[in-house]
Amino acid sequence: MNKEHILQEIKRTAEEHGGVPLGWRKFAQETGIRDSLWLGKHWARWGDAVREAGYTPNQMTEAYDEADLFEKFILVARELRKLPTDKDLRLKAHQDSHFPDAATFRRSGTKAELVRRVLDYCRARKGYEDIIAMCESHTARKQDGQDEVMPVEGEIGLVYLMKSGRFYKIGRTNAAGRREYELAIQLPEKLRTVHVIRTDDPSGIEAYWHERFAAKHRNGEWFELDASDVAAFKRRKFM
Repeated sequence: MNKEHILQEIKRTAEEHGGVPLGWRKFAQETGIRDSLWLGKHWARWGDAVREAGYTPNQMTEAYDEADLFEKFILVARELRKLPTDKDLRLKAHQDSHFPDAATFRRSGTKAELVRRVLDYCRARKGYEDIIAMCESHTARKQDGQDEVMPVEGEIGLVYLMKSGRFYKIGRTNAAGRREYELAIQLPEKLRTVHVIRTDDPSGIEAYWHERFAAKHRNGEWFELDASDVAAFKRRKFM
């Protein structure tokens, strides 16, 4: 996801809401740009992005700070009585709308790095003896040179733009060629793939383009786009 594009969307959505920048959750809902696309890649927190876009963030627009993030991780560890995996964090986020997306924890890089920082955090405070023991046990089990990377949310997929007659279809798949064939046998007019965008968040990026072209939506996943719309989609290789 291009940094400049995110800044433009911050400005656009802020102006649509009376010059007030959105919080990161509301921003994700309106644009399809999830925190995994900017957190730890372009900015350490949402307030930094808002400032770079030219606005003053308030408390509601700030993303999680490091201490809050560690406390969320510790909360799940105590519930499970073990250090949570990426799948555990995703499940918690699905069950609790106030819990950060699993991708938020990946700004620390590897799982071992996250555990080390949580361990340092706990050692500097009282009442975290149980978490310290978990972290030290994890560190002892890790073999030298075999650091566990926090996995990417979802598999790499494709968001495609296809054309049949004067209408365009925006959808997602793991195999654009196969999807083109499946659709072609259902349509009276020739179907061709215009462009595909590789992404590790197919559903989120598909939702982004559906929202962006909402005014030109006709039926299902079909849109009546102009040349500038198509050109905008084709500029994206990966999101």
